[in-house]
Amino acid sequence: MYKELRTTALYIIIISLLLVSCGGDPAAQYDTSLINNPNSADGSDSDAKLPVITFDTDMHDFGRLQAGENISYSFHFVNSGHANLVISACDASCGCTVADFPRDPIAPGRDGYVTVSFKSAGMSGQQYKEVTVCTNAQPSRTKLKIQAKVI
Repeated sequence: MYKELRTTALYIIIISLLLVSCGGDPAAQYDTSLINNPNSADGSDSDAKLPVITFDTDMHDFGRLQAGENISYSFHFVNSGHANLVISACDASCGCTVADFPRDPIAPGRDGYVTVSFKSAGMSGQQYKEVTVCTNAQPSRTKLKIQAKVI
């Protein structure tokens, strides 16, 4: 019993030493000028120059579809903020849904479209899908939703 306890203690000490010696100072690895988060425990900094993505609508109903139809809808947005808007990704909730988005920065006051395409092959009944738009705005994620009744 004493030998097992000693072995366990030795393993814990070795693992602890490995964990402590690997990282160094993690904060020293990143340039803090990349971080622009105006939110804090005191609230939000209203003077921060940030992009704001504003969609005309975040939901589209395709209505009734025949199974196998491929359809698309373009969600219109405006950068209503005070800095260039960058869309880094659009992540769909399902492989049957994909999104196309502008790859270049969108200047303040300019607009664009996120086009969501849906393939209804192999589907039936009411369908709800989401696309998460990832940007450099605050908040950084916006959900776009589509629905359809596949017959």
